[in-house]
Amino acid sequence: MKTYVIYNKKSNNDQGAKGAFRIKEIWTQKELVYKEVNEFDTYQELFDSISPDDEVVVCGGDGTLNFLVNEIDCDSIENRVYYYPTGSGNDFWTDIGKSAEDGPALINDYLVRLPSVIVNGMTKKFINGIGYGIDGYCCEEGDRQRTKAGDKPINYTSIAIKGLLFHYKPTRATITVNGETHVFDKAWLAPTMNGRFYGGGMMATPDQDRLNTQRTVTTMVMYGKGKIGTLAAFPSIFKGEHVNKTKIVKTFVSNRVKVAFDRPVALQIDGETVLNVREYEVITAE
Repeated sequence: MKTYVIYNKKSNNDQGAKGAFRIKEIWTQKELVYKEVNEFDTYQELFDSISPDDEVVVCGGDGTLNFLVNEIDCDSIENRVYYYPTGSGNDFWTDIGKSAEDGPALINDYLVRLPSVIVNGMTKKFINGIGYGIDGYCCEEGDRQRTKAGDKPINYTSIAIKGLLFHYKPTRATITVNGETHVFDKAWLAPTMNGRFYGGGMMATPDQDRLNTQRTVTTMVMYGKGKIGTLAAFPSIFKGEHVNKTKIVKTFVSNRVKVAFDRPVALQIDGETVLNVREYEVITAE
């Protein structure tokens, strides 16, 4: 039996390879075979080329996992699939209760029965969540800064604060869920989550369980306050305490939800930016 370590050297500002090779120090008794993601055309090609008894360790960030689940049918994988975080945010790793000291984690159960988002004519599965509102704006602005800054790390907290104060304008959000329609003025955030965390540590939906038997997702909307009031409440999202502010935060648990804004804004899917979005719909697996 071989253990294939698949790594994305570009993750975490081109530090991905360094992180992946730490596995040699953790799994000293295994026969490790390292492969960089550009050594094969698709993940399906990789899995077709190895024995069902072989193991695979996927190294990278949340975007790497998103790429994996959208390239292959993870519900039919026979191999044991592990994950080791070498990205920058690593929200999936945090959500499953792992820390920097832990070795690769078996993740087959987390890759199956995933929800899908329909947006701008495409359908994609997602691991952590869909960000819509100022969180999508942060990814859009982060992409713009990365183009200019190159390898320099992007400070998303700073982008969010400046966006709240100066650049991002809230919208009217219409959320259709469980047969009812809800309208919110001055909506700042309207993510739908499979896990609890996104955005590099924001606990958007503290009660969401990605392995719940009904495979429901949670939609959260933060709304109603002006710039200063929203900025004052915003830090509480890092501990999940914002959901206690029931006058400005609502949550909905469902298997299907549609979120529409009254103007197009950016959206993010596990950190990948989609521009000019007026609405998205999430449908969970049966």
